[in-house]
Amino acid sequence: MANYLRRRALTALVVLFLVSIISFIIVFVLPGDTAAALLGEEGGLDPKRYAALREELGLNQPLIVRYLQWIGGVLTGDFGISLRTNEPIGPALLQRAGPTFQLAVMALIISVAIGIPVGVMAATHRGRPADTAGTVLALGGIAIPGFWFGIMLILLFSVHLKWLPPSGYVPLWEDPVRSILLMLMPATALASAMTGVIIRQVRASVLEVLGEDYVVMAVSKGLTRRRVVYRHALRNALLPVVTVTGLQMGHLLAGAATVEVVFSIPGLGRLAVDSIFYRDFTMIQAVMLLFATIVLVVSFLTDLLYARLDPRIRYV
Repeated sequence: MANYLRRRALTALVVLFLVSIISFIIVFVLPGDTAAALLGEEGGLDPKRYAALREELGLNQPLIVRYLQWIGGVLTGDFGISLRTNEPIGPALLQRAGPTFQLAVMALIISVAIGIPVGVMAATHRGRPADTAGTVLALGGIAIPGFWFGIMLILLFSVHLKWLPPSGYVPLWEDPVRSILLMLMPATALASAMTGVIIRQVRASVLEVLGEDYVVMAVSKGLTRRRVVYRHALRNALLPVVTVTGLQMGHLLAGAATVEVVFSIPGLGRLAVDSIFYRDFTMIQAVMLLFATIVLVVSFLTDLLYARLDPRIRYV
């Protein structure tokens, strides 16, 4: 186990190093100029002010020098200063991480709570209307964009039925009930694609496991079908589902950007979108590096959970 942890840590460091290079370079292929955006492009630019601001921001330095300065600060916990607000990036990331974390956790809970039962139902009723309904639900969740689904939820539950508030965010510790109500629609919109993936994976895994010898033996012993499915087949069927769910974390973070914009949630996704519009390169770099770190941590935890569910797996 210790060797495995060391290998994973080394791999994660290499990946983060590559991501840091990519995130640092990719922002410079974006259209526009940071100094021009900060000064305002309407009515033309004052060349002297423009040149002075580029010098102040360090935009005239070579890329390698700017990268080394940036990565050196990151290693010491200093992500730099936001070009847009002129405030430290670290506290801004911590402040925005709370809403995104709550949104992602609620979306994950909704996906699992819907995806696993529907997937099992589709597998145990193969070829029947329940299977067809589950397949349609899965394909619909995957095909429908989260931001469009979110808008439809607002029109239905906020505009017409007036059951839920349309947008906004309240911290969970200030008002738990209102916080959950505000997050319910965006979490559902964000969970739609992951729910579809889980339904399809659970259905395929359960169908495969139901043909195994030990399941056939359990049925021949007179156990009820429900007991066979949920006590014997489902645990082994969940192994690939755990892997797929962990791999979906990147898609979850990517979808959070559009969902947070639609529902006016001040999370990391909306911060990334606003930073792109305002050419806040330092903030974009920090958000990309943070997202990569989150995906790597979730992948590692997924591997550990996989070993927990399957005692045959041993990491050496």
